[in-house]
Amino acid sequence: MSASATLLEHPLLPRIEKALDSIRPYLEADGGNVRVLEITDDMVLRLELMGACGTCPMSPMTLKAGVEESVKKAVPEIVAVEAVNGITAPQPAGQVGRPVQPNPVPTPN
Repeated sequence: MSASATLLEHPLLPRIEKALDSIRPYLEADGGNVRVLEITDDMVLRLELMGACGTCPMSPMTLKAGVEESVKKAVPEIVAVEAVNGITAPQPAGQVGRPVQPNPVPTPN
């Protein structure tokens, strides 16, 4: 059985989706959404932040204060909610540490 088939058959998934559906209008209003990727054996819900949520600097706050609170209230079996993407800005290739803004290219007058 594939991992996605296992997820679709997970007994907590309908309750989790119902909790997420209650906050999706707020996420969608800002151009974002979430998708369930996995429910681990340790009862950690792993989500993908989609659209604007994937790159928004407020995503960690939205995840903890909005998504995690809603899910844990509706499904107390879930002990934590994690995002697998979007929390930090991607690094340019070959760059280590904090991203450095590129120097502007001078334009002729």
